[in-house]
Amino acid sequence: MQHHHKRGQLESVHLRLAANFLQSLRLLKRSTKSFALLFVMGLSISLIVPGCASGGSNSATPTGQQAQKDVELTLVSYAVTQAAYEKIIPSFTDKWKQEHNQNVSFNSSYGGSGSQTRAVIDGLEADVVGLALALDTKKIEEAGLIQPGWEKEAPNSAIVTKSVAALVTRPGNPKGIKDWADLSKDGVKVITANPKTSGGARWNFLGLWGSVTQTGKDEAKAQQFTTQVFKNVPVLPKDAREASDVFFKQAQGDVLINYENEMILAKQNGENPEYVVPDVNISIDNPVAVVDANVDKHGTREVAEAFVEYLFTPDAQREFAKVGFRPVDPTVGEEVANQYPKVKTLFTAQNLGGWDTIQTKFFEDGAIFDKIQAGSESA
Repeated sequence: MQHHHKRGQLESVHLRLAANFLQSLRLLKRSTKSFALLFVMGLSISLIVPGCASGGSNSATPTGQQAQKDVELTLVSYAVTQAAYEKIIPSFTDKWKQEHNQNVSFNSSYGGSGSQTRAVIDGLEADVVGLALALDTKKIEEAGLIQPGWEKEAPNSAIVTKSVAALVTRPGNPKGIKDWADLSKDGVKVITANPKTSGGARWNFLGLWGSVTQTGKDEAKAQQFTTQVFKNVPVLPKDAREASDVFFKQAQGDVLINYENEMILAKQNGENPEYVVPDVNISIDNPVAVVDANVDKHGTREVAEAFVEYLFTPDAQREFAKVGFRPVDPTVGEEVANQYPKVKTLFTAQNLGGWDTIQTKFFEDGAIFDKIQAGSESA
């Protein structure tokens, strides 16, 4: 029995080495010199294998599949996704282990989407990035780390979760805030981050702008309205987290523009924020992407792509829904429909020209937001 067991091990090793040899041969077949070198290496390996095989054993699944080398993935995402990923990751690793007999572990990093984007560009070797907006992912693409066309490499144009804008009020809503128009009224102090520095604040700005242009009015009216709102903004924190601190901890302002999913998560954590979801709203679309340069460097492409695919399954989408995101899976969407207020007019960044156009038109130096800010400050 022992002789047959060792013989089986030896044959398995031979097969695996032969497969690796053939794969290398295909990659280098155009080089005569490399071909000859690989041929010699192949002969050498076949002589060395018997001595190596007798020294150890490989575990196998019940189906006879050989165990593979452990793999580690680095996931970089924005802060409010953490609770969902802490449930999703163990489910994925269990599934992958069962199907591929390979252990997968994760290094996960969570923070503001903008700062996470900069970290990846500056050298944080993420295999997968899940950021707050496509503009951040495009910055990583422009740095040469993600190949163009990443939006087509995953289901649903790579949008893995959605949310909408929420207007957070003081207890009892003393200012009577019901929709975007109320933010332009005299005496209403609005807290939002600076869209020049905050990805989240760009969504807020687009919600304000689109509430005008997506209901039949022209851009001149949109600029007039948005300028009036920013006259009511006493400070411009650099990011969404600071804006929340200004509103909740420093007790400034009458209304905070925030994400619906953050308010749902706050309620789950025992807080009781009061908020309204405007009937006309921006679909806050959050993308996920494989970081091509890093997965090729790490040899993790297969697992990274499988993980991204898994995020769109009903099981993963239910975990996102539990922490307040609007799921992109239709089945899960129906299951949790009662969790969210209905939005009558929902528009997207694409309705406003797409992120490349949006960035140039609104947020570059001297663009519309700078003009709005100058107009609000001069009033």
